[in-house]
Amino acid sequence: MKILVAIKRVVDHSVRVRPNSQATAMDIAGAKMAINPFCEIAVEEAVRLKEQGIATEVVVVSIGADTAQEQLRAALALGADRAILVKTSADLQPLAVAHCLHKLVEREQPGLVLLGKQSIDGDNNQTGQMLAALCGYAQGTFASRLVIEGDKARVTREIDGGLQTLLLRLPAVVTTDLRLNQPRYPTLPNIMKARQKPLATMTPEELAVDVTPRVRTLKFELPPSRQAGEKVKDVEALLARLREAQLI
Repeated sequence: MKILVAIKRVVDHSVRVRPNSQATAMDIAGAKMAINPFCEIAVEEAVRLKEQGIATEVVVVSIGADTAQEQLRAALALGADRAILVKTSADLQPLAVAHCLHKLVEREQPGLVLLGKQSIDGDNNQTGQMLAALCGYAQGTFASRLVIEGDKARVTREIDGGLQTLLLRLPAVVTTDLRLNQPRYPTLPNIMKARQKPLATMTPEELAVDVTPRVRTLKFELPPSRQAGEKVKDVEALLARLREAQLI
């Protein structure tokens, strides 16, 4: 079984970003970049399935600028077999990404598609669901456990009420949550081997996909600063302040 894993290049989660001086975009010049953490979990799960003998090939794909090759090579160092970069300078939005991935699914014919449940920059949580709809595949989102049973996938997903288990017929789309696994660190020999693994490039035009943004961002701004709290001397004073604020 072939597994297709979509990954995204994002600012490292430890970096604090701010809007630029014109408030037209986030200022990420010189910022450390990394694989989106949820996408890294998806790569790890695919590699584990290959190590178990369930998957025969792991293909990672990213859509974006040429610099995304760095994150694709990092995924190859984690154990993926080959990579595909759909190169574009467009401001990508979830539907355009889903359409590109749909075309790649048609070309690659994977038995399973894995994605992170969301990216830490956009936080849209839309691409996996859109891709499943375009492909006509079953989907399991927010997966905290994934077990392949023949031609089916048993997905345990996290919901507001607790855990829900779904049995999906393959091929299917699964989006990964934090508790699915703990991604490994790449070893130096695997980092060296990743440089020799195949990395193909193509464009959205070759896939016959229009990536023109459908939503226009007007302005970026930071949320208002939280005001300092107020200490009160006793419970009666606290109740009085709550009544003044009409909270009780």
